[in-house]
Amino acid sequence: MKVSIIGAGLAGCEAAYQLATRGVEADLYEMRPAKSSPAHHSDKFAELVCSNSLRADRLENSAGLLKEEMRLLGSFIIACADETRLPAGGALAVDRDGFSKLVTEKISALKLITIHREEVTKIPEGIVIIAAGPLCSAALADEIKGLTGEEQLAFYDAAAPIVTLDSLNMDVIYRAGRYGRGDDYLNCPMTKAQYEFFIEQLLDAEVAEVHGFEKSNVFEGCMPVEVMASRGIQTLAFGPCKPIGLPDPKTGKEPYAVVQLRQDDAAATIFNIVGFQTHLKFAEQKRVFSLIPGLENAEFVRYGVMHRNTYLCSPKLLNYGYQLINKPDVFFAGQISGVEGYVESIASGLSAALSVFAYINGKPFPDFTRKTAIGALGHYISSGSGKDFQPMNINFGIMEPLQVRIKGKQEKNLAISKIALEKITEIRTEIV
Repeated sequence: MKVSIIGAGLAGCEAAYQLATRGVEADLYEMRPAKSSPAHHSDKFAELVCSNSLRADRLENSAGLLKEEMRLLGSFIIACADETRLPAGGALAVDRDGFSKLVTEKISALKLITIHREEVTKIPEGIVIIAAGPLCSAALADEIKGLTGEEQLAFYDAAAPIVTLDSLNMDVIYRAGRYGRGDDYLNCPMTKAQYEFFIEQLLDAEVAEVHGFEKSNVFEGCMPVEVMASRGIQTLAFGPCKPIGLPDPKTGKEPYAVVQLRQDDAAATIFNIVGFQTHLKFAEQKRVFSLIPGLENAEFVRYGVMHRNTYLCSPKLLNYGYQLINKPDVFFAGQISGVEGYVESIASGLSAALSVFAYINGKPFPDFTRKTAIGALGHYISSGSGKDFQPMNINFGIMEPLQVRIKGKQEKNLAISKIALEKITEIRTEIV
């Protein structure tokens, strides 16, 4: 039995690895470099096109729990991320290029995986996992529309700019992690006057045209900074620029606002501007972001861009095993399946692969249940009517609630995590 996997991103590579290591042959299709997308910059697998962070890595955070569940389940991608991790306080951030290189090398070395560097314009016969990602080509998107009967499969998100360390003004910038958790972030402090002038200029800046773009169809988790700012002058000060827990060592006090930079490569030579996804014109990015204290002479090695994302209205189409209900040989994984975020995409690739393996062997799909983060994602994307469906990051709110009342958010979340990890440990022997 051979499985076709379309897309060598996070989900597709995770799925290919899980199947190959279980003795299932896989044809892995990746259209780059023959054809690229507006957001990709290399031909490597699992390229991280937006942030280099896989978010929090602590069990009181749902993203941290999801990663720990996947570690217990033998996630290939999470193992690669751990191997290439960079200092990032309580988060799991990776060397962007080193991570993609490692994934590419390891996938290429597996004998049961045949790699095809070509665009897929027709969905292959047999069992297929469509993990083409949110940057699915137009031809494949049309195929998926025909397969599912859906008319629209799109929203928009954006990437943040990246600057060089050598170009930063370290007389102004200080190192610190929020609430004293290490010193992995660079912090650009702003006074009230500096912040308000920056917001004024940001709102006045010229945006690049994106065909079909409307503010109403941007995913909240990747909202361009200029769109956030348009919601009110204090929006950024309570969002990506919040100063809480980041006192300036020069004054001992928290600034009015703080712009954070996070390491983006292993050599610590380039940093991305945290939370500053944008679709301003490149010249305007240079002008406006250089107003941030410490970035006056910043060298931009990559400007922010906005790109079209593709996803299914999955509650109408998929079951919790990521299987297409009206065509059981077809499975979906990654952001196209209705999950949102790097970690969630990896989890969907792992889940889809386990479902395919069970399907091949005539067994029921593993049901991790809503007691676990990985199970909650599968149940979220497959439940409900589909009306006004939006992609979802993992959060404790979509998991099964506790049967007892626990005071304190952190204590409550840790209790949920404890139950989840016990559940994963209980059923993982059934799926290896």
